[in-house]
Amino acid sequence: MSILRKTEESAGDFWREYGEKTGEKVLAHGLGRYVSGWEEFDSNRWTSIWGLIIATSGGFRFHHFPQRSWLDSLIGGVGREEPKEKTIFIPKEKIISARLLTETKWWKKLLVPGPPQLFIDYHDGDNIRRLLVEVEIGAKDPVFGDLAGKLNHQIS
Repeated sequence: MSILRKTEESAGDFWREYGEKTGEKVLAHGLGRYVSGWEEFDSNRWTSIWGLIIATSGGFRFHHFPQRSWLDSLIGGVGREEPKEKTIFIPKEKIISARLLTETKWWKKLLVPGPPQLFIDYHDGDNIRRLLVEVEIGAKDPVFGDLAGKLNHQIS
């Protein structure tokens, strides 16, 4: 029981410190995989990298922490270099809309399972771009499940 309490305290401390570091209130968070829509990541072929998905009072963040498993070490970097610690930040003023799409039909969930997808349309200079992130952990959490709503509420 004390191990569980320690883990909860550690997670609480992490998010409290993250909010202090960014100067923004953390509204919702989860774990996900970057797919596309951020020029620096796309041009360096940093697709399919894992990170924290965070809605804050100031906007949206995808925070990638470098990791390397024993399997990665065996396979090697097959033609691409993983980024060091990287953060995507889209200020709330640049967010046009956010949608979290989850499959609702039971038969599609069974035949073609896939994680929920978070789409964020945002202004990038004179262009409108779409960020796509697959949400793995936290999507069913009531707080995170409304991430798109929280982001949309900030921009209205």
